[in-house]
Amino acid sequence: MTHTLRPFHLAIPVDNLERCRDFYKNTLELTEGRSSDHWVDFNFFGHQLVIHLKDTVVQEYKSANPVDGKQVPVPHFGVVLDMETFKVFSEKLIQKNITFILEPYIRFKGQVGEQATMFFKDPAGNALEFKAFSNATQLFAK
Repeated sequence: MTHTLRPFHLAIPVDNLERCRDFYKNTLELTEGRSSDHWVDFNFFGHQLVIHLKDTVVQEYKSANPVDGKQVPVPHFGVVLDMETFKVFSEKLIQKNITFILEPYIRFKGQVGEQATMFFKDPAGNALEFKAFSNATQLFAK
């Protein structure tokens, strides 16, 4: 079954709207869209990410899943980039002293699905993953 790729919409909770707005706008350099005093839209690499102010936000993820010998936080979200964009973006984050859960590295090296990946949290504790496949046709390969 083939599908036309469409932007996704994801809304996540945050505990401090202005601190998280600054993170997504200035640290990740995402373009801000519409907003109110309770939420802010961002262009998340062509997708719609909305941060929503919540009274209570889970600060620490207690669940993790082992992947390629690393503990991956669950839940998490992110986007698949092309390899060049991943390299430039990860270098910018390193220069901005992002605290990584998993620093940028190549996962499944030499195997089907080889990919660059990195994990970090936003100021509200939401885990993000950015990745790029060495061979983009292997996104869903077994």
